Order: sequence, then structure tokens, then C-alpha cells
Amino acid sequence: MIEVRPADSRGRTNWGWLDSRHTFSFGDYHDPARMGFRSLRVLNDDRVTPGAGFGTHGHRDMEILSYVLEGALEHKDSAGGGGVIRPGEIQFMRAGTGVTHSEYNHSKKEPVHFLQIWIEPDTRGLRPAYGQKAFDRDAMRKSFVLLASPDGREGSLQVHQDVDLWAAVIGAGESRELRLRPRRHAWIHVARGCVSLNGKALREGDAAAVTEEEGLQFLGDEPAEVLLFDLA
Repeated sequence: MIEVRPADSRGRTNWGWLDSRHTFSFGDYHDPARMGFRSLRVLNDDRVTPGAGFGTHGHRDMEILSYVLEGALEHKDSAGGGGVIRPGEIQFMRAGTGVTHSEYNHSKKEPVHFLQIWIEPDTRGLRPAYGQKAFDRDAMRKSFVLLASPDGREGSLQVHQDVDLWAAVIGAGESRELRLRPRRHAWIHVARGCVSLNGKALREGDAAAVTEEEGLQFLGDEPAEVLLFDLA
């Protein structure tokens, strides 16, 4: 079964410096039917104006990933983590027992567009951690590339939850296939472009919840960038 979550049905926060679309309940946007999917709790599509950002604030017991689509995002946290993330890189912060951090647009001239992803860990009270890695964009144009996993295989970031995060760039007219193991679930997010998933059309910002489907077939209706969460 595939249930589509249209882009225009998402919640929205617009503070001027921030324009954020919420796939699931977040902040002032509350929808009891949209509290997450499996262990995926937050997927925010954020655009931040030049020089602006999220001041220092705290989190705990959450695995947080940032995936930059355009621009550059600057991160600092109380556990000593920090860096600037650009397209072709992904950042990870384990909030664990508690951490404060800030996220700013690194540029004073260009906006930054990124995805903020929260995954509920399988264990509470973990020690905070930080990670950042570049991934192979050329490989993403040929197949799905593993960005995060519970065991850190294939050089992916290691998260404390039974979830694999894959990403692919699919050209117009190109196809990709990914098979799920039995009794697995998936959440698909179209970051850019348009694709068909098992015959269902998905455009930029659309998402799809997948249950009881083993074979996932993607066809690029136009050049697209797709994230796929393989979840227990």
C-alpha cells in the first residue's frame, strides 16, 4: 500500500527569515494524524534567508540529520560538534542526554535550503555525538546511495535506530528500483523534481508512506532528487 502525502497538505511556518514546511506535526503545527511515521518523527523542508538562523536551543533523545539542497548551513553545538554543510554533504547530531546547538545560514548573500530530519532513537540517554560526511553525487545518479544506517555500513553515518536512509538523483526517463525486506516500511520524500513511484506521480515536496510493498520502482518524470527511509 502506498499513501501519498501531497506537498500542499503540509504544515507551514513563515517567520520572514524562515519558511518551513512540516511533513509531520512540529512547533505550532499540530495534526494528531501526522505525528510521524514509524521512528521518523520530523521532516522539515526549511529555507533560511542570508545570515539568519536558529539561535542556540536544546534537544535531547533524538537523532537529527541535516541534508542541504542549496547554499551552506553552519552548525555549532555544546558537545564540540561544528561545521559548514553544503550540497553533497549530510550532518548528524545525536542529542542523547542533552545538547544545545545553533544552525545558521553561512552566507550573507545567498539563501540556504535544507531538510531537517529527526529520528527517535531506540535507546534513551545516549552520549551526544556529531558527524558530517560527503557522499558521492555521481554514484547517486546511478543508484541509491546509503547516507545513514544503524551499523554505519558503506561509510554511512551511524544512527541508533533500525533505519536506513538512501538517496538518489533520477534523470528524466530514467528508472531506479529498490527492494524492501519483508515486513519493512518506507517513507519517500521528493526533495526536487518529479517521479513516479509504482505508477503514482510524486512532485517536489510530496511524500509517500509505504507498507506491504517489497518492490519500489521509480521513474523520473523530470530530473529528481529522492530520499528513501527504510524503516522497521
